[in-house]
Amino acid sequence: MKKNLLTTVFSVLLIVLSALCCSLQASAAKGQSIDYPENEWNYVDASMDISQGISDEATGALGRIQRNGCLRVAVRSDLAPYVYHDSDKNAEDALTGADISLARRIAERMGVRLAILQLDSTQILPSLTEEQCDLSISAIAYTPNRALNYSLSKGYYYPENEPDIGFIIHKDSQDRITGLDDMEERVVVTQSNSLAETVGVRLLNDYLEFRRVLSVQGVYEAVENKTADVGIVDINITRIYLENHPDCGLCLIENLTFSPEKQYQGCRVSAKKGETGLVAFVNGVIDEILESGEYEHWIEEAGA
Repeated sequence: MKKNLLTTVFSVLLIVLSALCCSLQASAAKGQSIDYPENEWNYVDASMDISQGISDEATGALGRIQRNGCLRVAVRSDLAPYVYHDSDKNAEDALTGADISLARRIAERMGVRLAILQLDSTQILPSLTEEQCDLSISAIAYTPNRALNYSLSKGYYYPENEPDIGFIIHKDSQDRITGLDDMEERVVVTQSNSLAETVGVRLLNDYLEFRRVLSVQGVYEAVENKTADVGIVDINITRIYLENHPDCGLCLIENLTFSPEKQYQGCRVSAKKGETGLVAFVNGVIDEILESGEYEHWIEEAGA
C-alpha cells in the first residue's frame, strides 16, 4: 500500500512539473516578459522568442510599448554610417543609416510604429532614465559603468577598427618609458568610466599610483603638464588628437597596444536599467540580423 501511495505521489509531481514546463514554454513562445538575468559583465546575453511579437501579458517597458503601439528610440543624427541625414531623400526618410534600419526592424517585429527622438551625445543615455524614450541606438559601446547603470544588449556590430588601448607619454620620456615595467611607481592616468580605464585597471592594478580624470582631454593635459607620467587611452581617438595638435609634446608608445576582450566589444542597444525583458526582445532581433548578415549590408549601403 505504501508503495502504491509513493507511486501516486510521484505521478502527481510529474504531472505538475510537466504542466509548469509547458506554461513557461508557452510564455516564452508568446514573447512574454520574464526574468532575464544579466551576465557577469552586467549585460543581457539571453534572447526572447520574437516570432509572435509582444505578448498581451508582457509587463514593464514591453507592456507599455504594446499598449501605446509605439516604440520610442533616441539616436544621434551625426554619426554616419550609423545615423545621419541624407539630403537626397525626402523629409520623411531623410534620417537614415544602419542603426535606423535596426530600430525599424525592432519596431516591425514588435508590431508597433517607430518614433525617433534626435538628441546630442550627452543626452542619448540619460534620456532612458528620464523615460523620454524606450531604447537608445547610436553605436553605443560597452563600458562597465554603462552596464551598471543601463540594461545593455548583446553586441550587434563589431567594426574592423575596434578601439585598441595604448599609452601616451610626453616626448621627453620616450627613452625612459618604453614598456609596462617602466611604469612601475609612476603616475598613470586615464578617463574615468571608459574602456581604457577597464583595460588599464586589469593591466596596472599593482602599480602604486593610478589616477582617474573626467575626460580624455584631461588625460592629455595631465601628461602634457607632467602631473602624470603615462596616460591610458583609446589609440584611434588619440592619433586624431596628435595629428590635430602636433605641438602638444605628446606621443604614443609604439608597439604597446591591447585589444579589449570580446565581451567588451561591439555596438549595443541600451534600455533603462532593469528592463531586461525589453533587451531580451531586442536580442532576439539582433540574433535574426546577425544570422542573415543584414546589418553588414545596412552598413555597406550607408557607406556607399
